[in-house]
Amino acid sequence: MRTRAGGAFPLGARFDGAGTNFAVCSEVAEAIELCLFDPDGSETRVPLPATTGSSFHGYLPGVGPGALYGYRVHGPWRPEAGLRSNPSKLLLDPYALEISGDLTWDPAVFPYIYGGDPETADDRDSARFVPRSVVATTWFDWGNDRSPDTPLADSVIYELHVKGFTARHPDVPPELRGTYAGLAHPAVVDYLRGLGVTAVELMPIHQFVHEHALVRRGLSNYWGYNTVGFFAPHNAYSAWRGQRSVVAEFKEMVRTLHAADLEVVLDVVYNHTGEGDHLGPMLCFKGLDNRAFYRLDPDDPARYTNLTGTGNTVDAAHPNTLRLIMDSLRYWVTEMHVDGFRFDLAPALARNSHDFDARSAFLAAVHQDPVLARVKLIAEPWDIGPNGYQLGRFSTPWAEWNDRFRDTSRDYWRATGHKVAAMADCFAGSASVYHVRHRGPAASVNYVTSHDGFTVADLVSYDHPHNEANGEDGLGDQRSWNCGAEGRSDARGVVSLRAHQRRNLLTTTLLALGVPMLLAGDEMGRTQQGNSNAYCQDNEISWVNWDELDRALVEYTRFVIRLRREHPVFRRRRFFTGRHDGSAGPGDIGWFTPDGREMGPDDWQAPTTDALGIALNGADLPQAAPDGGARWHTGDAPWRADDNFLLLLNPTPERLAWRLPGPQWGRRWERLLDSSGAPHAGRRHSGAPVPVKAHSLVVLRSLDR
Repeated sequence: MRTRAGGAFPLGARFDGAGTNFAVCSEVAEAIELCLFDPDGSETRVPLPATTGSSFHGYLPGVGPGALYGYRVHGPWRPEAGLRSNPSKLLLDPYALEISGDLTWDPAVFPYIYGGDPETADDRDSARFVPRSVVATTWFDWGNDRSPDTPLADSVIYELHVKGFTARHPDVPPELRGTYAGLAHPAVVDYLRGLGVTAVELMPIHQFVHEHALVRRGLSNYWGYNTVGFFAPHNAYSAWRGQRSVVAEFKEMVRTLHAADLEVVLDVVYNHTGEGDHLGPMLCFKGLDNRAFYRLDPDDPARYTNLTGTGNTVDAAHPNTLRLIMDSLRYWVTEMHVDGFRFDLAPALARNSHDFDARSAFLAAVHQDPVLARVKLIAEPWDIGPNGYQLGRFSTPWAEWNDRFRDTSRDYWRATGHKVAAMADCFAGSASVYHVRHRGPAASVNYVTSHDGFTVADLVSYDHPHNEANGEDGLGDQRSWNCGAEGRSDARGVVSLRAHQRRNLLTTTLLALGVPMLLAGDEMGRTQQGNSNAYCQDNEISWVNWDELDRALVEYTRFVIRLRREHPVFRRRRFFTGRHDGSAGPGDIGWFTPDGREMGPDDWQAPTTDALGIALNGADLPQAAPDGGARWHTGDAPWRADDNFLLLLNPTPERLAWRLPGPQWGRRWERLLDSSGAPHAGRRHSGAPVPVKAHSLVVLRSLDR
């Protein structure tokens, strides 16, 4: 091994056509050995000969793509001071672009005597039981690949699991099911395009491991929130595993989805790793530089600060760790061509020594980065630390998962009472949260379900979770919803009510101002059999069952997505004002009671009913309509980009005869959809009250233009 000029950076293993430069960072290491592995598992150790600052590096001619390697770090073992160097443990390269193999839970993977004193070092070699880093090439023929670059306000996000979405797909060849290649299969791409979504948000695909406690119960970390490699796509999702490059397969998937005008957003977990707490394994970061990568308890550095509920918290404020995160993000954009990120437990990344800091090093670094300026950035705006709930605190260009929309929509449609004002605010983009910080409606990612909790079908079918399969004595998410069916003896009525509520929740999500997000399978009636915390269920509980999809619900969802796409009034960049210019015409939005009156202060403060009419003025838009204001057709009536709409929301158990608002909003109306399932195509309304069934909504379009 030799050194060469500039060998300290970039970090990682970088092949130049003749050999590979290896560089790894540690402020506590006294020496670092590069360990190379032959296919039979035999190991060759080579000391990295040079140091530049905290970077250890060296160049090996003749070593190229496919080579398996790891590191052993020599340094102090003093857990009481946060120092955990142990050269008996083979470590992954934090910058590894590809990772081979799996973790085997043997006592040797722990840095201390497993089952004994956690401060006594264990000298058993872990190499046989841990994954290897792989030298990978970044070359790929992207052809004419381009990001669809869909504006956030025009986006419809579809959260899916790479394996679970295609694991049971009958049109995907068995060898491709559950893989990146399976997600790129024409049958899958055609379905996504036909549905009308604009982006797939992939649950974690960074290399992860399965927790010891789950493996002992015969389960696994299906969701993947247990990262050990921030650059490597998870190898178990590769159809080519062991044969061709996992990186290339992922890139082919992205290229295929882009060609279909679908963006790829990654759910990324930079807030913690799969190494757990002080009793967890040593796989990478813990052995390289424990004090740099993790937040340690200031009163007891042998233990970790746990702001994530997983045992450890990544210290994004440390310069070397912040560089790792930023290098990873830029890599996924520039080399892997992804279009954005959803940050798990984002406040954990944006804390100073204690509290959330809107000017933290992490947020400042992201804000000024020219690469990240062109992609979507979505925060899950909470963690479990002090003052961990930070909805609305992430400034432009961030968007946020809006759990207030989720909870309000659920409460409104189950008719808990006095939710009309909250529902109006959420439908209008949650201006109470975002307008005060000079952000637009697209800051709000609206959803009623996500991977974490019930599916829509289960939300309206179960009053309590059924998490028994998790082996945790039923522990987990204990939230219940009760859609109003409980206690009803008529089976037909219960089924009908559940169908109404599914459509109510989907329609509210898709037509409200903001960015809608759907959980994969909700549009087809996917059930998890009442499991509200299926994080460890890599089986039929979690996988999409394509043989039992509700085709009528799929078609309904497609129609609502199309309605949103073709009418800018549902995709406004600015909040509604409610004002008009003093003419006889309406303002940009109007709120009405079932008797046709405009909502007044008393109606908001002490409503006699939660039923709510929402009139939208399609002509009052600052942005141009798509396709130059072209017309679209449904039945025998054309759609226009500047149409007026009237949404009649009835969460009550009573059928309503809804009086239409004043003529300035429209005199003649066409019923476009009815969540009760009643026939609606072409039905016209002009003067008589509009019937709206219990627990349902109706959308009308003005015919006066």
